[in-house]
Amino acid sequence: MKNFTILYITIVSVFSLNSYSQQSKIASGDKKYDNYAYIDAIKTYERVAEKGYKSEDMFKKLGNSYYFNSEFDKAAKWYGELFAMNTEVEPEYYYRYAQSLKSTGDVVKANQMLDLFNQKSKKDTRGKLYESDKNYLEQIKANSGRYNIEDAGINSKYSDYGTTFYQNKIVFASARDTGGLGQRKHKWTGEHFTNLYQSDVDQDFNPNAPKKFKSKINSKFHESTPVFTKDGKTVYFTRNNYIDGKKGKDENKITLIKIYKATLENDKWTNIMEVPFNSNNYSTAHPALSPDEKTLYFASDMPGTFGQSDIYKVTINANGGFSSPVNLGPGINTEGKETFPFITDENEIYFASDGHPGLGGLDVFVGKLSDNGVSNVQNLGSDINSPKDDFAYLIDTKSRRGFFTSNKDGGLGSDDIYKFLETKPLVFCTQELYGTITDLATGKVLPNTKLTLYDNNFKVITTGYSDQNGNYTFPVTCGLTYNVRAEKEKYTTKEQSVTILNEKGRTQLSIALEKSDCVVTIGDDLGKCFGIKMIYFDLDKSNIRREAALDLEKILDVLNQYPKMKLDIRSHTDSRATHKYNEALSDRRAKSTIKWLIQNGVAPNRLTGKGYGETQLVNGCSDGVKCTEAEHQMNRRSEFIISAL
Repeated sequence: MKNFTILYITIVSVFSLNSYSQQSKIASGDKKYDNYAYIDAIKTYERVAEKGYKSEDMFKKLGNSYYFNSEFDKAAKWYGELFAMNTEVEPEYYYRYAQSLKSTGDVVKANQMLDLFNQKSKKDTRGKLYESDKNYLEQIKANSGRYNIEDAGINSKYSDYGTTFYQNKIVFASARDTGGLGQRKHKWTGEHFTNLYQSDVDQDFNPNAPKKFKSKINSKFHESTPVFTKDGKTVYFTRNNYIDGKKGKDENKITLIKIYKATLENDKWTNIMEVPFNSNNYSTAHPALSPDEKTLYFASDMPGTFGQSDIYKVTINANGGFSSPVNLGPGINTEGKETFPFITDENEIYFASDGHPGLGGLDVFVGKLSDNGVSNVQNLGSDINSPKDDFAYLIDTKSRRGFFTSNKDGGLGSDDIYKFLETKPLVFCTQELYGTITDLATGKVLPNTKLTLYDNNFKVITTGYSDQNGNYTFPVTCGLTYNVRAEKEKYTTKEQSVTILNEKGRTQLSIALEKSDCVVTIGDDLGKCFGIKMIYFDLDKSNIRREAALDLEKILDVLNQYPKMKLDIRSHTDSRATHKYNEALSDRRAKSTIKWLIQNGVAPNRLTGKGYGETQLVNGCSDGVKCTEAEHQMNRRSEFIISAL
């Protein structure tokens, strides 16, 4: 500690000679950082850091500047400096440091950071996903080895990314256009703004030499990630907030990105307009169409977003209008970035994320898409994914050929497009939902019971019947919530919800049905008709609780239907506590039950009752015998014995 103090004083003394100059440079860097000019900020901060100046805030910004530009190895360096100064930083920096460490191959330390991240932000979905699947690398390994991948042959030394199919072509974004007085550089990336390019492809999806997409869609700012309707007459695309020669800005004077729409008329793209769910104060980007072209998916950081960006959808109405955006929910979206959606005709959604467990940066994932949302999300494996950013996955489901983008090592530019052939399908997690249908009162199995399986929005998935042993099974998808309805003649229809675990295996859901017509006679327990096993009281109390009143209302209704019926009400306890105490407590409870019924209109001469304490145990759980809680529960019961009809 003494040596540390001397070193600290020495550094401060030397640094104080240039403090004004360095603080001025830091202020300059902060301004560039706050304006998202990350490349310029890096240069300023690094020059200051190289002179020995240390600041938690500066190290955060240096790390972030590289992190946001996907240079994770350099981000790891500066986050390392940050944690060397102080480990009590915001939880988000633990996550970013972990992601950056993965890119350097230090998975052990990355997982240590993820453990700390999960401890410090217990509600964060990313931490929960990691905690629930610490063997995520095993799944990634199992999902690897399924692709043949090669350079697409259309890359430049600049950024090329985000392919889409258009007739017999692919269209993508590129920053390769460096000519022209109007061609500007983007301060964030240091590259020129992107325009759309196109390439013809052969039957094996090999592209020819790319050409610039000749259209007014291209402007002097960014254009990217278009998606075309099947008839080729409508396109949705991403562009900076710029239309009709005017650039829009948010309240912080920042130009964000929006989704635009254009139509083809006389072989020219015209009627360029922004979609109505855009805003100057948040971004919308990377549109994707459902196969029936009735739904548009996209990424956004609009209000209601879980993390840095989420995936949303809107319905495209028959008149060309749009519904309000709907967040796809926590099955897919995390506190991180989810972006670049692509929808297939196999009810699958491919997307990029740095929130789900992966290899570092953005990884490509796939999930099952349904009315419930997205489930069964899986990492595509190390063929597609790398420690860097991998995104913009596009596949033709018939040929299993497609394209994706990555800034992994070995490419020509900052982002490069790769083509692939999927040689082996990904096996999704499925489960078997099973159970037995029984009579609630007797426990007997009920064969030939009709069972209907619904999704979480009560849309029918399938129907079936229980077998001769009352058993049923349904194949289901991991991670989804279902509803099962059981129907049988002379029984009350019952519906129960079940959530399937997100792992392979079986999930049990047994259902007990009540008879709609309960046949009783003298000596029977009326409570069994309604599944009343116990009239519940608060601990050591004998007053009627709200839950107990609900069951007593059922007994009251039957007594009103049958005015000659008489009941003997018996209350029982388990063997714990003393014999005397149990007998007195159960007697008070039996009398409280009778009192409630009398207060609600039942003649006193129709009711008798007594507490039996532990004198009539239904099993061997007497004093000194070790029993489970469930076995003790069998003895804690209320009986409504019919004494006259």
